[in-house]
Amino acid sequence: MPPSDSEPLARGPVPRGLPSVNGGISASDDIVIKASGVTVRFGQKTILENLELDVRRGEILGFVGPSGAGKSVLLRTILGLNPKQGGTIEVFGIDYHGANERERLSIERRWGVLFQHGALFSALTVRENIEVPMREYLDLSPKLMRDLAMLKIDLVGLAPDAADKYPSELSGGMIKRAGLARALALDPEIVFLDEPTSGLDPIGAADFDQLIMTLRDTLGLSVYMVTHDLDSLFQACDRIAVLGDRKVLVEGPLSTMLSFDHPWVKSYFHGKRARTVVTPNAPDADPSKSESAGVR
Repeated sequence: MPPSDSEPLARGPVPRGLPSVNGGISASDDIVIKASGVTVRFGQKTILENLELDVRRGEILGFVGPSGAGKSVLLRTILGLNPKQGGTIEVFGIDYHGANERERLSIERRWGVLFQHGALFSALTVRENIEVPMREYLDLSPKLMRDLAMLKIDLVGLAPDAADKYPSELSGGMIKRAGLARALALDPEIVFLDEPTSGLDPIGAADFDQLIMTLRDTLGLSVYMVTHDLDSLFQACDRIAVLGDRKVLVEGPLSTMLSFDHPWVKSYFHGKRARTVVTPNAPDADPSKSESAGVR
């Protein structure tokens, strides 16, 4: 069912840089996720405190930080899987945690999630896994669901015979692609990726990064990617946000990361492994975005 006139944004991706109907680009319309003052605690332990983060339409945002800092916690909090103790998270201009059931359902149909390790249902085939969101949210015939699932399988670069395989019969790279196909089942506008290249060999990881960039450009996706992969950050991401000390320390293009004076950020982006990836003439992100890159 299409969204009603009361919903703030029409369904369907809007390519970055195109003017809005009133003749200009609104900064608020360009933000698809806005986290403001988000605080998350587990018992007496504070994981996130007064965190601020925006995700922009049509970008690939790389979210990085030390192990255990709370990267996946924020992702799960945005998705409503973890409770928060303070702040707001707006998705498409709607306070997701304060929304009614109908509004939340509308938002959930506009995002897709690739969880770490794929999180496929082991008792279902690849095709059946991809059909799960369709069965949950759509009223489609079995034949149409099958056809759409096969389309998604092709879209992520899997062979047609992968459709009838079970997760236990797949390689690590195939599991990632099958999970991505399921994330794309409802033609989302936002895709969340949790460590998408973890466990892949360098060639497989590079191919997956290229796939994400191609899908973003082809489908007009906004991508929120939790990662520790330096190659992914340098090659695929338009912006990078660094989590530390329970908040976003810095966000912006690669040049901002390289010049930011913080012990962990300097160690990460100037360390021995980073020097094998970063070149003296490393490309910056879109200049129009670097103007608004901020340090927090």
